[in-house]
Amino acid sequence: MNVIEARDLSKSYVGGDGARVDVLNAVSLDVRRGEMIAIVGASGAGKSTLLHILGALDRASAGQVTLDGEALSDLDDGELSKLRNKKVGFVFQFHHLLREFSALENVMMPLRISGWDTQKARARATEMLARVGLSARSTHRPSEMSGGEQQRTAVARALAVDPVVVLADEPSGNLDHANAERLHEQFTQLVRDLNIAMVVVTHNKALAARADRALLLEDGRLQETDVLEVLA
Repeated sequence: MNVIEARDLSKSYVGGDGARVDVLNAVSLDVRRGEMIAIVGASGAGKSTLLHILGALDRASAGQVTLDGEALSDLDDGELSKLRNKKVGFVFQFHHLLREFSALENVMMPLRISGWDTQKARARATEMLARVGLSARSTHRPSEMSGGEQQRTAVARALAVDPVVVLADEPSGNLDHANAERLHEQFTQLVRDLNIAMVVVTHNKALAARADRALLLEDGRLQETDVLEVLA
């Protein structure tokens, strides 16, 4: 089953000089449950823009995205926000944890925003922290955790609402090799164990090589690629 179906996506901006800048040009993509896709390409190629459109953070200039059976173009901003909060988990290069809260409280946050009561949110957050190997760090604040632990807390937070897809933008770009490898291994295990879809934007060859498919975004177009050649 396809969790995401994108058809003929285009995205354009008006540059500082008033000229139109075409970022995406007729991009199409299907993502299935239990599948991890890596999107690679040069800086500025539009990878993050594509990820934001797939996750309903931005709208395409043309084309259509269907997320878990719902056409995003049919939804207003409020409906998009509700869909995004229930169906999509985001992981960014910088974890964006709230420094004054513990790991457990950070993971609980999206659940509380979605209306979960405190007891259920706490139980779910505890479960997700255990899944990423951080049960012993649940009461620690971000300043008391390593960079790898902070990013795994962000992963637990992304998974808390039981999303159908996780979208990750350079998730290991700020980590050392050992922590990056641990995160990459957890991504592949989570996709398999939870049967979710995952789309990862990355410059990391090791992470891209773990994906079921690697797609190159170049000149606004998306095509399957040999990641070992592109990221050599």
